[in-house]
Parts: sequence; structure tokens; C-alpha cells
Amino acid sequence: PRLEGWGEIPPVKNGPSLGGYGALAMNTALTASMTKLPLQLRKTLTWDRGKELSAHAQFTLDTGTKVFFADPHSPWQRPTNENTNGLLRQYFPKGTDLSRWSAEDLEAVALALNNRPRKILGWRTPAEVFDEQIQLLATGGVASTG
Repeated sequence: PRLEGWGEIPPVKNGPSLGGYGALAMNTALTASMTKLPLQLRKTLTWDRGKELSAHAQFTLDTGTKVFFADPHSPWQRPTNENTNGLLRQYFPKGTDLSRWSAEDLEAVALALNNRPRKILGWRTPAEVFDEQIQLLATGGVASTG
């Protein structure tokens, strides 16, 4: 389903952006998301070298998630992230100010992408694979990352 307003100039949002910018805002938002996951699914995170995770040591203390950094100019070290960035460009061109979009709009894009089949997943969706991993953990199985 097409969301109202897609492809049009986004409305100017009133008030401050939802999470702000910078490392502290990133830590807060990422910690809130990561701590909802079972421990087995939040052991590590591979990040690029952007300043938004410069407070990674505190993030590791808060979540128990070890942070690794990709080498400079090495996008192949984070293939899922790079592929997802490409998919996001279908909704938001590079340089788009995401603070101009509502949380509901951003959630709708996340829902669309998480329910889009991927070749790398045998044409299953990320949501299906995630649900399978949660079920395996709930039944005492071993979660697989590949």
C-alpha cells in the first residue's frame, strides 16, 4: 500500500527531532532497541566509522553488546547494512532529513522492508527469519546467523 505523502515534499515537522543527533542520542535509541532482543541475538554489532557511535564503550556497558568497527572504505564487511541502505534509498534519497518524517512513516518503511523477500534469505523475509530465530531460542534450539 502506498502511504499518503510518499513522493511529495514531506511536511515540516514541528518541534525537535525524535531522538536528536550525535552519539548520546544514538546510544539511547540503539540501547532501547537492542535491550528488547534476547541476549543470544545481541552479542555483537558491526558499525561503520561514523561519529554517531563514538560512545560505543558506554553502549557495550549498557547492553552487553560488543561493538566492532568495519575497516575504512570496506562496505563488504557490512553487506546487510549496505544492502538495506540501498533499499532505503527507494524511499528516502541520500541526504534526506528523516526528522521531517513522522515516526509512523518511518515505521511503515521498516515494516515494508522487513516483509520484503530477500534472495540471500532463500526468498524469505527478514521478519520470517527473525521469527524463526526467536522460536528456536524459545524451544531451546540454536539460533543461526547464516
